[in-house]
Amino acid sequence: MQFKNPEILYFLALLIIPILVHLFQLQKFVKTPFTNVAFLKKLVQETRRSSRIKKWLILCTRILLFLAILFAFSQPYFSNKSTGKKQHTFIYLDNSLSTNTKGERGDLLQISAQEIIENASEKDIYSLQTNENFYKEITYSELKKELLKVKNVSKKIDLSSVFLKIKSHQSSKTNTLHKNILISDFQYTYKYKFTNVTPSFSAIKLESSQKSNISIDSVFISNTNKNNFTINVVVKNQGEEKNNIPIALFNDQKLISKQSYSIKKNDTETINFTVQNQSNFLGKIETTFNDIFTFDNTFYFSLNSTKKTNILSIGNEENFLSKIYTKDKFNFTQSSIQNINYNSIQKQQLIILNELEGVSEILSKSIIDYSNKGGDLVIIPNNKIDVNSYNLFLEKIAKSKIDSKISDTLKITNINYNHPLFKNVFSKKVSNFQYPTIKSYYPISSKNSSEIISFENSLSFISQIKDANSKTYWVSSSLNKNNSNFLNSPLIVPVFYNFGKLSFQHSKLYYFLDDKNNIDIETKLEKDGILNISNSKSSFIPIQQTFQNKVNIITKEKPNNAGFYYVLRKKDTLQILAYNTPKEESLLNFMDLNSFKEKNKNIKVATSITGVFKNLNEKNEVHWLWKWFLVLAIVSLLLEIFILKFYKP
Repeated sequence: MQFKNPEILYFLALLIIPILVHLFQLQKFVKTPFTNVAFLKKLVQETRRSSRIKKWLILCTRILLFLAILFAFSQPYFSNKSTGKKQHTFIYLDNSLSTNTKGERGDLLQISAQEIIENASEKDIYSLQTNENFYKEITYSELKKELLKVKNVSKKIDLSSVFLKIKSHQSSKTNTLHKNILISDFQYTYKYKFTNVTPSFSAIKLESSQKSNISIDSVFISNTNKNNFTINVVVKNQGEEKNNIPIALFNDQKLISKQSYSIKKNDTETINFTVQNQSNFLGKIETTFNDIFTFDNTFYFSLNSTKKTNILSIGNEENFLSKIYTKDKFNFTQSSIQNINYNSIQKQQLIILNELEGVSEILSKSIIDYSNKGGDLVIIPNNKIDVNSYNLFLEKIAKSKIDSKISDTLKITNINYNHPLFKNVFSKKVSNFQYPTIKSYYPISSKNSSEIISFENSLSFISQIKDANSKTYWVSSSLNKNNSNFLNSPLIVPVFYNFGKLSFQHSKLYYFLDDKNNIDIETKLEKDGILNISNSKSSFIPIQQTFQNKVNIITKEKPNNAGFYYVLRKKDTLQILAYNTPKEESLLNFMDLNSFKEKNKNIKVATSITGVFKNLNEKNEVHWLWKWFLVLAIVSLLLEIFILKFYKP
């Protein structure tokens, strides 16, 4: 039993007063003399004993009366929590796309929201976390309002972020009881390891009534020629073998081709469409099948008339560069130091200073201006360079300097696989390839450099010097055959190809929602000009940075829905981008919560939302007792009146 006003109980000490008064009154007797005492002696004793019993009964009723009144004012109750504490319930409701499916009772997300509304207590305080929003310390009516509006989104949130919010809120609140409820399908896209420091929570797993799924995994282009090209659609099957599934290709809203396919159990299938060459193609693939998810049965891609990347090599003419920078993807130009067209420098996306003995002042100014406006630069030194000339240039362009040449035969052994230059180049780390060697090199000193490839002594062979506007790559050794055999290494192609590829982020066939997408738009903006991205349903201004000949835009938080989006400069369409739902949302791999429960006592696995809230409400329910004590006080008072009136000793 607990008390809302326990300080009232201190007045129980005052009950000693009526007890003392009563004890003093028991000692006062009135004696009446009689002539014949023997006859009355027994009657006097019986009267005295009855009188004493009456007084004890009156004392007991009065003490019981005061006790009942004091207990009634202290407001006793039975409950698992103190009335002085608030009840705060943290709810994480997973509204990712994977919860947009049917369960036994209907749509998983909508049924979950409705069950929370029906079973949550109107007296408690709540915090609601969804995949896109966090509502802190809201009332029941506000919780209901937000749950009625909740919809599926492509955004995913890590469980670590959810638990971080739980911990931060609990540490900032005192005199509050906390209950945490996580409602999700618990896909394996959550990369979180439960430990003993994980906050305690109740988990409700949302499960679909279907266990198979067909999804369009990816699209790629092949067999491109003057007349047509082939669109390859990769379809993924999770579940039993399926036959005669229709699939269609659209150019925007126009149907181009339609066919059917069969796919084996837990397998992938590539379907080919041959399409006539077109300058712009807004592709939409649709496959029709009644399965667990519908959002992954449509896939968007766009073919834009993209310009080629402009690359200029200044210095020695090298055949390996012209072989890497082919005419189908690059506008590659080689120029000697004497024949530089300085007017063309600002039109390039990548410039390679190829084995110059020194950097003249006029070239230095042009390159620095080019770099400040967003142009990328690769510097390959000559075997005999003017170190002072290079250092004056490097100090201005990258706040770096090189040391004198070191003659020492070294192997090139270490590759930074995490560098963007090698993204999607290696399927696994290579440890047994034939290491290229160099005979001499110029080590560089820079506070803002990161290694890409390094020697066996851990010094950098190729490094990137970080800058806010552009990228500068330093190759520390001459690449001519007298000094190095790096040109014979399989590394030469991906390194220099990606120098060119990363210098301008051309739009891809498609992008995924909720990914950080970096896109370059070739255009010139007037002062204070901006680019917009929009379609028929929404419009937004992306994060963007303006350079002389391009605008770099970044999309992540938006857009929110799959489809085609137009990059606009005022009313002019510069590019059309295609966005699709994340592939991870189509996976049918889910966590086994019971296995986590066995390892962590803080996790409680529940079978229904209704059961969790019912249990929570029962524990928080307060059974007040003050009414019963008030009844007891009235009964005590009536009993005392009854004794005084009807009990005659």
